[in-house]
Amino acid sequence: MSLQTRGSDPADNGVIHVKRNGARISVRLNRKKSETRSPLNDLYNVNLKKYDLHPNYEFPEKIRGLIPEGTPPYIQGDHDYVKQMIRALYYFKQCALIGPSGTGKTHIAYLVAELTGLPMYEVNCGLQTSSYDLIGRYIGLGKENWIDGPLVSWLRNGGLMYLDEANMMKQDVATRLNPVLDTRGHMVITEKDGEIVKRHKFGYVIITMNPFSSEFAGTKPMNAAFRRRMSVWIGFDYPSVGDRILPEEAQLITKKGVDENTAFEILRVGAEMRRQYKEGDLPYGPSLGDLMHWAVLISDGLDPLAAAEETIIALTSDSVEVQGDVRRIIESVFKSD
Repeated sequence: MSLQTRGSDPADNGVIHVKRNGARISVRLNRKKSETRSPLNDLYNVNLKKYDLHPNYEFPEKIRGLIPEGTPPYIQGDHDYVKQMIRALYYFKQCALIGPSGTGKTHIAYLVAELTGLPMYEVNCGLQTSSYDLIGRYIGLGKENWIDGPLVSWLRNGGLMYLDEANMMKQDVATRLNPVLDTRGHMVITEKDGEIVKRHKFGYVIITMNPFSSEFAGTKPMNAAFRRRMSVWIGFDYPSVGDRILPEEAQLITKKGVDENTAFEILRVGAEMRRQYKEGDLPYGPSLGDLMHWAVLISDGLDPLAAAEETIIALTSDSVEVQGDVRRIIESVFKSD
C-alpha cells in the first residue's frame, strides 16, 4: 500500500505525479500567476467582470502555483464553449463536458482555469483510483501524519477540481462525492475521526467523459445520483470534420513549419478521419495535436505519407486493415493536386 510521488521537473511541464496501487493522480504546478491580463482574455466572448469566480479574493500563496499559465488558445469554431463553461461555474459551481477523445476537453478546462485565475487540481478517475487517492491517508505508524488528498485540499482551499474520465469512476468513489456536489457542500472524512470539511466558497468542479460505448474501455453509464448533480452538460465536437474545414485549425498547423497548402491538406485528412470515426468506420479521430505532430515531421523533410506512417497511421490502430484505410485517405488528399 505504498504511495509514490515524483516531483516536478521541466520535462514534466510542472506536473507532479502521485501513484498508489497503480492509480495515477496528476497536479500541475506552475509559477505564481502574473497580475497582468492574460493574452487569452481577448479571444473569447466572455464578460469576466460579470462572471468573476472569486470576487475580491486571492487564493492562498501555497496554491497559487496551481493556476495554469501559457495555455494555448482553444479553437471553438461556431461554438461558445468557454463562455458556456464559465457561466455554468458562475451559476451552478459545476458542469460536465462530454465528447470523444481529441476534442480538447482537458485543454479547455486548463484554459478556463487560467482565464478565471483558478488553481487547478486534476484527477484521472481510472478504475484503479480509490477514495483514498482522492481524500488522503495517514502515513507512517499511528495517526500523527495525515496527508490531504487533492479533493480535500481543494475543499479547504478552493479552486477548480477537474475530474477526468468521470464515467470510469468506481461507485464507492462517486458515492463519496455526492454530498460535496449537492446542497450539503461538505465531506465527512471517516478515515480521519469523522472530520467534516466544508466545500470552499470558491470551489468549482468540471467533470469530463467520453460517450459511454464499447470503444472506450472501462466507461459505464454514470450513476443517476451523481449525474443529477451536474446542472449543465456541454457536448463537444471537432472543429473541422468531414467537409467542414476551420481555417483557424490550419493556421495553427502552419506554426509547425509547413506551408499553408500543406496545412490544409493535413487538416482535410484529419477532418475526413474524424467523419469516419464518428460514423463508426475508424477507431479514432485525430486531435489537432495529432495533426500538428504529423506536420512537424513533414517540416523536417519527410514525405507526407512517410511522416504519417510514424504518426497518424500508427496512432490510429494496430490493425493492418485500418492502417490501410488511413493511407488511402491520405493518398486521396495529397495526390489529388
